[in-house]
Amino acid sequence: MTRLPAVSRLRAVLGMSVLVVLAMMVIATAPGPATAQVRIDITGGRPEPLPIAIPDFSGGGDPAGAQRGREVAAVITNDLRGSGLFRPLDPAAFIQAFASLDERPRFEDWRALKAQALVQGQVQALPDGRIQVGFRLWDVFASQQLVGTQIVTDPTNWRRAAHMVADEIYKALTGEEGYFDTRIVYIAETGPATNRTKRLAIMDQDGANNRYLTNGEALVLTPRFSPTAQEITYMSYYQGVPRVYLFNIDTGRRELLGNFPGMTFAPRFSPDGNKVVLSMAESGNSDLYLMDLRTRQSRRLTDNPAIDTSPSFSPDGTRITFNSDRGGSQQIYVMGANGGGVTRISFGDGRYATPVWSPRGDLIAFTKMKGGTFYIGVMAPDGGGERILTEGYLVEGPTWAPNGRVLMFFRQQPGGATRLYSIDLTGYNERPVPTPTDASDPAWSPLLP
Repeated sequence: MTRLPAVSRLRAVLGMSVLVVLAMMVIATAPGPATAQVRIDITGGRPEPLPIAIPDFSGGGDPAGAQRGREVAAVITNDLRGSGLFRPLDPAAFIQAFASLDERPRFEDWRALKAQALVQGQVQALPDGRIQVGFRLWDVFASQQLVGTQIVTDPTNWRRAAHMVADEIYKALTGEEGYFDTRIVYIAETGPATNRTKRLAIMDQDGANNRYLTNGEALVLTPRFSPTAQEITYMSYYQGVPRVYLFNIDTGRRELLGNFPGMTFAPRFSPDGNKVVLSMAESGNSDLYLMDLRTRQSRRLTDNPAIDTSPSFSPDGTRITFNSDRGGSQQIYVMGANGGGVTRISFGDGRYATPVWSPRGDLIAFTKMKGGTFYIGVMAPDGGGERILTEGYLVEGPTWAPNGRVLMFFRQQPGGATRLYSIDLTGYNERPVPTPTDASDPAWSPLLP
């Protein structure tokens, strides 16, 4: 079976100190029927999870490679199962074990297990010390390869390679971009309720590779990623003064965002990464401001005696959604990016907060409070089609996966732990996200560059 060495894409993996390049190369499609049949339709409600077989990746005869192959397959399995769209089959039932990536599947064996899709892979050490992770995705009933890719990277980046494979599988079978090769920044909470230590923390979307970005000396809140996923903007009570900061993940450099006279909070980047929109409170009043990061010039967007906060750009950068009590209760509004044309869009029972525009532009997620219960929901940008996805004693702070199909938020039980959860747009696939401590205020990165 031949392989095409054409490079289909390059991704730069920014580590703690070294820039490593992952080259993804297409593996030639094997001969088969012209049209494959297997596909998941995620646009029409809650689909039945697709049965998929993910055997351990082979190691090319190397025991160390075989061990890494088992770990890579486990990460891919966890990613796909966690999406709620796939049902990985029990490996104990597998009849065929692949010795290499070139071994053709015995499709009758996989059909007997009712697998609709099959992932075949290999992890191989290269002479220069790097590893090559290759995979093929097969439509079992059509006996046809859907996609094949090789990723060459430093051995320490094997988990990223696994997430990238899972993204390719997700895209091939759903037609939508994946979201597994991403990170989450959040607030790690420890200590008693009356004296909480809150640190800025970052991890992979599945909870792996957790590390802390601040030491807990100053209270931190509301972290948000830049579009490049290399900078974070957040609020900190450093030296007791609430201010918005920029933080570079690679260098660890922290920078004060502007010299505003009042308390600044709820920052968020513009889609192009050149601006930050935030709230500033002065003399008991909060309005929205826009700062240009290149010139460091700021501009006032709202001028109202009410409290305007929690701004979020539309993905095309032309509009901003925010919440305000200018109508007498806390509701969601939309305005132009220049501050004009303010329009209220929430009219349901209760109070609305923390609106966040979907990366697809089709929905706005929100937190709703009514009768002592909190809700996470979505609505169209004109306020239509409001749907509640989950509820609880305290659920708050929704953030979107980069494909606009999954949300993450935090949930607190009465007198109990505060944890992160993810849920898809059907509202049926709610899952806890593992963190080593209590966690709140999550923010989902774009796909890593």
